[in-house]
Amino acid sequence: MTQIPRSLQQLVNKARSLAPIRVAVADAEQDLVIETMRQAHEQGWVEPRLVGVSQAIQQLARSAGWRLQDEWIVPAESDAHAAAQAVELVRRGAADVVMKGRLHTDTLMHALLDPDRGLRVPGLRVSHLFVIEVPSHSKLLGVTDAAINITPDLNAKAQILQNSIDVFRLIGIDNPKVAVLSAVETVNPAIVSTLDAACLTLMARRGQLHGAIVDGPLAFDNAISAAAAEEKGIVSDVAGDTDLLLVPDLVSGNILVKDLTYLAGSVAAGVVAGLSVPVVLTSRADSPAARLASLALSALMVHGKPHLPAASARPEAHPHCAPTPETACCPPAR
Repeated sequence: MTQIPRSLQQLVNKARSLAPIRVAVADAEQDLVIETMRQAHEQGWVEPRLVGVSQAIQQLARSAGWRLQDEWIVPAESDAHAAAQAVELVRRGAADVVMKGRLHTDTLMHALLDPDRGLRVPGLRVSHLFVIEVPSHSKLLGVTDAAINITPDLNAKAQILQNSIDVFRLIGIDNPKVAVLSAVETVNPAIVSTLDAACLTLMARRGQLHGAIVDGPLAFDNAISAAAAEEKGIVSDVAGDTDLLLVPDLVSGNILVKDLTYLAGSVAAGVVAGLSVPVVLTSRADSPAARLASLALSALMVHGKPHLPAASARPEAHPHCAPTPETACCPPAR
């Protein structure tokens, strides 16, 4: 029986037991990036592909006490060039994962979503998932989408949710309990997120979403606290025992994750799903622990993906959301 991970360290430990993954770091000229890659490589589960200015990368590695092999460095002259080079490594079959380095997120996303030279997969929406270890919570907590899709509509939310359910199954949580969040736990036609939540709940029951128990709308308190749910008379298999939170939009999700990180001492691993390979999308302020956990999450995705049962066809959505001014995360034409 697969052990259900309850900490980010358990994800790292599991990744260490697997074959190494090849990680292309776009713009690797940052000390935290180098330190993260050094640790993962020395633990034996990452093979580095460091893209950027060679001299700067070598200098940072020497400062970290890490001797680099020449073939690990891929020269790039600018942030945009580094992003394109990292993507090209994947397209050539020379990398299994892309990791964001010092460059801005929009620069990396532009390369990832390029219609001709990017990593888009027909029929799949691009979305982001945080897997968070909260000191006061008994298990890992997922939050989606707090980084890419800005104001997703119902179809987009269904695709975002299925992406995250699939990732949870890959890391060993086979039937995650999903709370679709809003400000209240009752359907209110004036609050669109409650209507979307009710629809997603019914979609899960009718098999349009699979691999999870979905309930909503739920407010954050009764999604997390069984006592709060009981006090409000909410009867639910999800309330008080949530694995994954689907937030109404990027703003609310981003605030929630940063609240948990900076006020509750949480550590958040972040990964992009819906592309041909996982993408580690961390903040430049993230700690080495968060970066290492994000890499571990991507490693489990790489090794687990071939064993995941094929998903049924997912409805394609109109481009009502985007991380950049492009048509963005909406599924491309088949």
